This record gives sequence, C-alpha cells and structure tokens, in this order.
Amino acid sequence: MTVHFGGDVPDMGEGRVTRGAAAASGLLIGLVIGGLGGGGGVLAVPLLVYVLGQSAQDATTGSIVIVGVTALAGVLARLRCGSVHWRTGLGLAAAGVPAAALGSLLNQRVAEPVLLLSFAALTVLAAAAMIADLGPAPDVDPPARGAVAVRARPSTRAVVGCGLVIGVLTGYLGVGGGFLLVPALAIGLRMPMRAAVGTSLLVIVVNSVAAFTVRTGSAADLDWAVLVPFTLTAVLASFAGRRLAGRMSGVALTRTFAGMLLAVGGFVAVESVVALAS
Repeated sequence: MTVHFGGDVPDMGEGRVTRGAAAASGLLIGLVIGGLGGGGGVLAVPLLVYVLGQSAQDATTGSIVIVGVTALAGVLARLRCGSVHWRTGLGLAAAGVPAAALGSLLNQRVAEPVLLLSFAALTVLAAAAMIADLGPAPDVDPPARGAVAVRARPSTRAVVGCGLVIGVLTGYLGVGGGFLLVPALAIGLRMPMRAAVGTSLLVIVVNSVAAFTVRTGSAADLDWAVLVPFTLTAVLASFAGRRLAGRMSGVALTRTFAGMLLAVGGFVAVESVVALAS
C-alpha cells in the first residue's frame, strides 16, 4: 500500500516533507546499524508506521530493504580489515534463509495490531537482555592483520538454532536480528566486538534477501519515494555510526540503545493494545 499525506494527490510541499522525514529517519537507522551492527530494524518499523504512515506489513517489508542494503554497505566496508567471520556467518545465514521465508509468509497472515504487539514484546525483551548482558565482553581488535580471533568454535546445534531464530525474526517482523546476534557472538563465542559486528551484518544481508524474495509480489506497492531517501541516508550514516562507535565504550552504546528500545517498545505496545480494544 502506497501511503500519501493530505489527500489522494499530495502536493510538492508535502512530498518534500515526507522525503525529509524519511531522510531524517534513515540518519538515525544508519547510525545505529553502523555503530552496533544491528538494531536498525527495530527502529525502522515504528518510524515507517508512526512517522511515515505506512501499514505494518508495508513497514516490515520496507524495513527489510533498508536494513539489508545498509548492512551490505557495512559488510563491504569491513572486507579489507578482515572483521567478518565468514564460516560462522554463512552457517548462521544458511539456517536462517528458510526460516526467513517462513516468517515472511506468516507476516502476511497476521492482523496488523497483533503484528505490532509482537514487535513491541520483542523490543522490550531485547532491551532487557542487552541490559542484563552489560558485563565484561571482549572488545579488542583481531591480533593479526586480516585475521579474526575466535576463542571457541560454535557447535553446529548452536549455529543452526541461532540462525533459525534470527531468520524468523527477519521474515516476520522485518528486523535483521543484529541486536540479538551481536551479543550472542561477542559473549557466547568470545568473538572480538568488531568481528561480531561484521559477522552480524553478513547474516542480516543474506536473511534480508531471502525474506524480500518471498515478498517480491508486494514490492511494486511499496512507497519507493520514501524508501529510497530513507535507505540512501541510512547507508551514508552507517559509516558515521562506525566512527562514532570507535569513540564510545561498548557499555555506553548498549545502554543508549537499550533505552531507545524500551521507549519504542512501550509506545508501540500501548498503540497496539488500543487498536485491539477499539
């Protein structure tokens, strides 16, 4: 569904306002993805719904485009420094592809208030998990140029299980799952933070392609006048987010993002409950 503002045929002024809001939203999403290696989807969906006036289904599809393209830019930027653990990332992605397709099919069969309420619950749980995991985690560079240090090789069961969960989240809610994947890689596998971020972005790219492939029939109905400036700004801002992350402690970044998640989740939950009750 293509959403216009102020009537059936928006004027040029309203179009500029909409594109400006989309670009401003992309700035925020890019900073988050570039700095944390994920988390953009959990902010992109409510921005598309409540700021840009899209339906939940359109917003989750648009979020897949925005997050996937921005994550791809992040992966390409990290190729030279070797901060992508390809074996682990591709293993997670392989498990996530069918799960992302299944989640996309489920997304199209759920009522909008239920979908948004599920989204709100996920954001609150993610924020709580991030706050609970604020203990010490490795935050060092790889020991050798072009090498990624991983102190523990993940079991096949762990990789498949994590990949399935992240894939379903990508397809069903339009989120990349990086806000869950990065802590899992950094804390659970003792992966250096830079490698965890780069590997998370790789998984997001593959899962986003899988989820969007299932939704290609609805792509023509998306409001590309909103998605294009949103995505381009997000990509550019992701590079600034990467630089910003290098100047802030991991704890400060996590606390800031967790606070944003709690605020967004609470707002979406209230709106969804009101919609269900009406």
